[in-house]
Amino acid sequence: MKKLLVTGSSGLIGSEVCEYFAQKGWAIHGIDNNQRAVFFGNQGDTRWNQKRLESKIKGFVHHEIDIRDRTAILDLIDSLRPDAIVHTAAQPSHDLAAKIPFDDFDTNAVGTLNLLEATRQFVPSVPFVHMSTNKVYGDAPNEIPMLELATRWDYADLTYQHGIPESFRIDQSKHSLFGASKLAADIMVQEYGRYFGLKTCCLRGGCLTGPNHSGVELHGFLSYLVKCNLEDRTYKIFGYQGKQVRDNIHAYDVTRFIEEFMAAPRSGEVYNLGGGKENTCSILEAFEIVAALTNKPMVYEYVPINREGDHICYYSDLRKIKDHYPNWYITKSLNSIFADIVAAWRDEICMN
Repeated sequence: MKKLLVTGSSGLIGSEVCEYFAQKGWAIHGIDNNQRAVFFGNQGDTRWNQKRLESKIKGFVHHEIDIRDRTAILDLIDSLRPDAIVHTAAQPSHDLAAKIPFDDFDTNAVGTLNLLEATRQFVPSVPFVHMSTNKVYGDAPNEIPMLELATRWDYADLTYQHGIPESFRIDQSKHSLFGASKLAADIMVQEYGRYFGLKTCCLRGGCLTGPNHSGVELHGFLSYLVKCNLEDRTYKIFGYQGKQVRDNIHAYDVTRFIEEFMAAPRSGEVYNLGGGKENTCSILEAFEIVAALTNKPMVYEYVPINREGDHICYYSDLRKIKDHYPNWYITKSLNSIFADIVAAWRDEICMN
């Protein structure tokens, strides 16, 4: 039986990957130390998801390891010798990183290096998938001429009518410390592919979402927005008139691409992986969609100062990823994503 090692296994993408590949007959090993609860408090706690995986996946093995612990990572990969590695563990908050710069960099950059070097030493032929972020482009996308519409911003330059491509520049822009640490990891993943020949790829995610997201204000846009609506909490809009745009992709479709890459891996590749233009929405549009599903108006407050380095408009150009992997496509529409998240939060609220 093939063995899959997933870091951040209790998180949104990690848990989806664990479940999906378990159904395909893989033996699943997860690394997670619930660092999200340290970063975000009780609302960010993911132990519930760990317990869910342990009860749902036969033979699931949980490893309580911090990816910053180099010796522990080397020892685990040496003893386990997995057939593939999916790295989703991270400090994921754009805003929080400035308050914890060492924790942020050590988790995102150094933790990734620990995993890459262990892979090179012990299993250099296996696919290594790294969940990167669109924040590697910094705020450079904001320099694109924008068109202001009634409820959203969009690109006025037709060069970007399909979204941001992988060739978009990554330097000479403000990334936030989170974006900088993730960019360091992204480049290192590429380098281990190009320099050592490892089968690596960086998935520069758009708005990754789904029902297993422990959304909080500083991370987890749609999940947190839906939770606020259902619990009558005030949602804060930070700048750009609430017209800032993101492309949303369900964790299931992310996992489906990971399967495609693992079946035909390349070395040192990067892909922009989001919902594409069809799955975009602004914050104002998200309010309308969730209100239609819950029959509850959104309670919100507008803060005129935008987050440092935040994107005005971002959606992924999916042409390269579809060219390299033509069997992959988006299966979850924007409305179905909202419906899944609403249903999950309703169940959670009823249980509590």
